[in-house]
Amino acid sequence: MQTTLKIGTRGSPLALAQAHETQARLMAAHGLPEAAFEVVVISTSGDRIQDRPLSEAGGKGLFTKEIEEALLAGRIDIAVHSSKDMPTLLPDGLELSAFLPREDARDAFVGKTAKRIADLPQGSKVGSSSLRRQALIRRMRPDLDVVMFRGNVQTRLRKLDEGVADGTILAYAGLKRLGLEHVVTDLMPLDIFPPAPGQGAICIESRIGDAGVEKMLLAIHDVPTGQALTCERAFLAALDGSCRTPIAGHATIAGETLSFAGLIISPDGTASHEVELDGPAKDAARIGADAARTVRAKAGEAFFDGWA
Repeated sequence: MQTTLKIGTRGSPLALAQAHETQARLMAAHGLPEAAFEVVVISTSGDRIQDRPLSEAGGKGLFTKEIEEALLAGRIDIAVHSSKDMPTLLPDGLELSAFLPREDARDAFVGKTAKRIADLPQGSKVGSSSLRRQALIRRMRPDLDVVMFRGNVQTRLRKLDEGVADGTILAYAGLKRLGLEHVVTDLMPLDIFPPAPGQGAICIESRIGDAGVEKMLLAIHDVPTGQALTCERAFLAALDGSCRTPIAGHATIAGETLSFAGLIISPDGTASHEVELDGPAKDAARIGADAARTVRAKAGEAFFDGWA
């Protein structure tokens, strides 16, 4: 294996924090110096397109396409991603090789005119670019004006300060990794405001068959997080989930048992269907796929009309 391991990442402060966390874990696991790694920043289409929702521009793959091209071309050795940004289908030759221990998966409300969504005055503006969050906000408070809010964490917080919206919802894990917990005014309970599949977890993508890299990553892989994410991604895949579909899913591991809760919700928040399944953690993929079939049967195919 070459002397320097090249770590590919997006250039946002959160993406860089995640890349450096991965680097630090690899350094600690293998007793390597900082000089053994190079963090390579790659601009993605998702970072450059800021004028419209991702659902209109092409979906989740916009945050990974250019990074995966660099990985396949050998310009980087591993790619560090937010798991919730990962499409369920990966390019031929690539795999998700490791997951770091999951952070808190909850969403966080950052309010300017009220500390909680429930306390916002009627007609207040709440900004979000996530169809899931938009639908869940509308379910909670149909009287609110939900507006499109793109950009990295710092950009969204600046928009709040500028009065573009009265509040926004961000992943609590990202705020914690950036040392911005202090901006949170309310944490959303998992049962009321379930997270996106993969939320709070960092995943590492590599080339299939790269034995040296695979051995390095094995030392930092968190097995329970990997099992939980396998279940959540199977749920998403069976529902054909993308940025065009408001889907929530969260799996937890207790010993050898996996518990999964999933939800599909109409974009306007008026209709939703939930599912809960438990089973052996080793059957994570099957549980996720079974949960998807169950909730799809509950909802009926007409529920999905207009999602694509």
